[in-house]
Amino acid sequence: MMAAQLQATAFTPASKSVAGPRRARSQLRVSAVAEVERVATNGSARSGVPEGTPVVPVRDLPSRPRRNRKSETVRRAFSETFLHPANFILPVFVHDDGEDNIPIDSMPGVSRLGWQHGLIDAVAEARSVGVNQVVIFPKTPEHLKTPTAEEAFNPNGLAQRTISLLKDKFPDLEVYTDVALDPYNSDGHDGIVSDEGVILNDETIEYLCRQAVSQARAGADCVSPSDMMDGRVAAIRQALDAEGFTNVSIMSYTAKYASAFYGPFRDALASAPKPGQAHRRIPPNKKTYQQDPANFREALREARLDEIEGADIMMVKPGLPYLDVIRLLRDNSPLPIAAYHVSGEYAMLKAAAERGWLNEKDAVLEALLCLKRAGSDLILTYYATEAAKWMAGDKPSWR
Repeated sequence: MMAAQLQATAFTPASKSVAGPRRARSQLRVSAVAEVERVATNGSARSGVPEGTPVVPVRDLPSRPRRNRKSETVRRAFSETFLHPANFILPVFVHDDGEDNIPIDSMPGVSRLGWQHGLIDAVAEARSVGVNQVVIFPKTPEHLKTPTAEEAFNPNGLAQRTISLLKDKFPDLEVYTDVALDPYNSDGHDGIVSDEGVILNDETIEYLCRQAVSQARAGADCVSPSDMMDGRVAAIRQALDAEGFTNVSIMSYTAKYASAFYGPFRDALASAPKPGQAHRRIPPNKKTYQQDPANFREALREARLDEIEGADIMMVKPGLPYLDVIRLLRDNSPLPIAAYHVSGEYAMLKAAAERGWLNEKDAVLEALLCLKRAGSDLILTYYATEAAKWMAGDKPSWR
């Protein structure tokens, strides 16, 4: 009855002014709610609820979504997204300056691995918990870097030796590679830089093709162009096929954004753009070839090109800040979608966990599940081994 009186009173015109009725309705609602609470809590205490809990009639709700969340069994039965170690690709940094693993300060828990022993141990551990995919990132010695990055396709280079070693040791391991010039380029860019500061597109593609073929010869299962040069997927596909590597896949970095989240990765490989010299202009960032973080539709254009050019998998990088882009590609392409949970995302979670601000296990597994829910089939993550161990143990509390 009180609700009916309130409704009738609240909507009875009390004034011709606009402001008057608004103030009246607000005042009536606040006082009425307070009065209901005072009346409802004056009765005797009820068993099973805190003292002071209001007594209210059962609401006539046609649908109560919480019924489908009422128990662990029901929640698991209706879960729409499932995460498995088979979805993970473990990125590994390798070096050949001795066999000691070298910790990366900005990525706690991650090291540059000695390519002959530390790497093998890390991959064996990952495989033991169901992670059977890795992507290789070599730390090239500075004296081997040049403006044209020929070390990228050295048949005896660190990346090529690492690929061969892994395939010899673990024949069924899926080995992905990085196709780009920045780890080998003394200017720190993914392509060759002209004296005027222009990243040369077509000239760079020639060396990317040589790099991809050299990686395929070493035993790579999938090459991954991360350079963002126009037309490189088609050129690499043609180069691989011409050399007989028709079964080697291409995972294209389709939507790679000029992001602030790559800092720790560049620390790991010392691959950040270098300062220019008196006779050469070196761009201080990679914004002329990586995508603008403000852009959404542009990713669809890149995706359509990659499909036409022969990509087998399309990647979005970074991951969590670009869930909308992952979903865009998922909804518009039949190809598998990968997401890179990048170094900056990893470092933020680690830093918060170390300070006790987050439960690391729960936060990490939630982040990875969100990447999967957004539409990614594969997730490149430095947490791959650790996450797989957590998944094999206790369930996260948030499930």
